[in-house]
Amino acid sequence: MVTTYAITVPDDKRTKRYERRRRTQGRIRKSIVPTTMLWVLAVLMLFPLLWFLLSSFKPGSELFSYPLSFFPREWTLDGYAAALERIDFARYFLNTAIVATVTTVLTVALCAMTGYALAKYKNPWLSVLGLCILSMTMLPGEVILNPLFIVIRDLGLYNSLAGVIIPSIITPTGVFMFRQFFITIPDELMQAARIDGASEFGIFFRIMMPLARPIALTLAIMSFQWRWNDYIFPLIILGNPEQFTLQIALRALVGAENIEWTILLSASVLSMLPLIALYLVFQPYITSSNINAGLKD
Repeated sequence: MVTTYAITVPDDKRTKRYERRRRTQGRIRKSIVPTTMLWVLAVLMLFPLLWFLLSSFKPGSELFSYPLSFFPREWTLDGYAAALERIDFARYFLNTAIVATVTTVLTVALCAMTGYALAKYKNPWLSVLGLCILSMTMLPGEVILNPLFIVIRDLGLYNSLAGVIIPSIITPTGVFMFRQFFITIPDELMQAARIDGASEFGIFFRIMMPLARPIALTLAIMSFQWRWNDYIFPLIILGNPEQFTLQIALRALVGAENIEWTILLSASVLSMLPLIALYLVFQPYITSSNINAGLKD
């Protein structure tokens, strides 16, 4: 009598599914701790901002009442109405928008050109120039305020928006960002473009700048934020109240003995809206680019 035994062969699909589920569960377990820490940090950073935003909707009598409340007991827009009446918000907003926008556009353009030249052109004096530009990152801005003011005054740009814009165009940080990015782009891409008859300007504007879009957008957001929130430099350059930027106007609400907190909080919230809108619009475009898209293996 012959006895037969059934041999069970495991299903390949079932095994692969089990292994995939096991790897997924392992990744989830490993990500619990860092994800929890990130959420805790996010809440800690968001809490003061939410308190500041909600406080702008509180009446003055409720700001310092005890016990303090996170949400307003009585919602009001009186602070916003008083802020728009107390200061010429439209004029100061326009002045700040002009300074921030023009400076940002020129900063991105000139820093990209400078970084491209330092990265792709070989010349001894370019190396010296790059070293001088990068050495400026070690100097605090307050150190050069005095000589910078003298230069602006002698050029006849004192008390004008141009006097605030022109000195802020070239930033060592922007030049360094573009230089480091352009170094990573293979020279073969430029050589192929030259063989196809592209000019140097064509290579820069049609090839390099599209590849450097993430860097350009990042620098644009940073530059716009710097110029929008700048207070010290416009304060020493602008003497005419009609030329004031928004930050100087907000500082005028802080008196020597009395601070109108309801107006100050509401005006500060209004001044933050352009920065939030700028980030929300351009944040999806800040992604890594494929610099090898035009090359074959």
